[in-house]
Amino acid sequence: MASSGIRFDSVSVAYGKNGENTVLDGLDLTVEPGEVMALLGPSGSGKTTALRAVAGFVRPASGRVFIGDRDVTELPPHRRGIGMVVQQYALFPHMRVEENVAFGLKAQKVARAEVPGRVADALEMTGMAAYAKRFPRELSGGQQQRVAIARALAIRPGVLLLDEPLSALDAQLRSGMLAELARLHRELPDVSILYVTHDQVEALTLADRIAVMDRARLQDCGTPQELYRAPRTAFTASFVGNANLLPVSVGEGAVSLGGAELKVDTGDVAAGVTATLCVRPHLVGLGPGPNSLTGTVSEVQWRGATHRLYVDVGGHSVKADVRELREPPSLGEEVTVHFAPEDAVLLSAGVTHG
Repeated sequence: MASSGIRFDSVSVAYGKNGENTVLDGLDLTVEPGEVMALLGPSGSGKTTALRAVAGFVRPASGRVFIGDRDVTELPPHRRGIGMVVQQYALFPHMRVEENVAFGLKAQKVARAEVPGRVADALEMTGMAAYAKRFPRELSGGQQQRVAIARALAIRPGVLLLDEPLSALDAQLRSGMLAELARLHRELPDVSILYVTHDQVEALTLADRIAVMDRARLQDCGTPQELYRAPRTAFTASFVGNANLLPVSVGEGAVSLGGAELKVDTGDVAAGVTATLCVRPHLVGLGPGPNSLTGTVSEVQWRGATHRLYVDVGGHSVKADVRELREPPSLGEEVTVHFAPEDAVLLSAGVTHG
């Protein structure tokens, strides 16, 4: 197997005649051997550019890219020891499944006698052994994706790059493939996976760590639990999961919103400043309790097992995801919502109105 682990050393990528359009700005990031790192961010954030820099499809304007202990910045893609799966799978329509999977092995000049066994192993691992003789047009979208993954795994890469691999699938197939990718990760503990997505659920489900990208720069990095429970910035809080982000005035061990004093851990945020209070909607309860807020219902959404209530509190919308209500409140009705002090995080980096 090829060397594992990825390191970005101040990698920048720029386009334009004079390099005036920076699409990746000074990225420093390490993916450990055997780790799944999700690059999460909106369109244009630089996440796909980072992946393409590892693949060798774009050349950094500055900085270096390492795979294992090898500096691969100047190497062509076929010499980097990587497997890659893109959004549309890129299967050859005139080739059968087994021929598609063998393609990379032949390109790498693997011994002819070794190819059938490697193809069979990769198809078995992805649950596609029974489809070896079929053409791509005879497969479902999810099956085509499995073949694309099998092709990437057949070369036994140290690094697997996944660029929005589930985006073309419907919700049910996507859920099933998430489980399959998680299983593959368990079966390939030495392979480093760099997973580009804009989907929070995919990142939270699969990744050991998540790197949050925005405007060509790395904004935050941590485990899914760290970024979800204790985000460091308002951008991270809004992009990793759903969040109430409320502008509050900071006092001593408390904050105020719309005239209500709320007990929260203010940490090292100085009294007298305006900061952002982050509370996840599922941690906001209906009715009186600690840290109560009273407002009027502006919207009610039924979501099956839950209702999402939007409550206007002093001009700020507070979202509460509560267990399905037999009689949800009416629009314009006055209600009280609450949250526990330990369920709130105070962010000093900028104010985002909810």
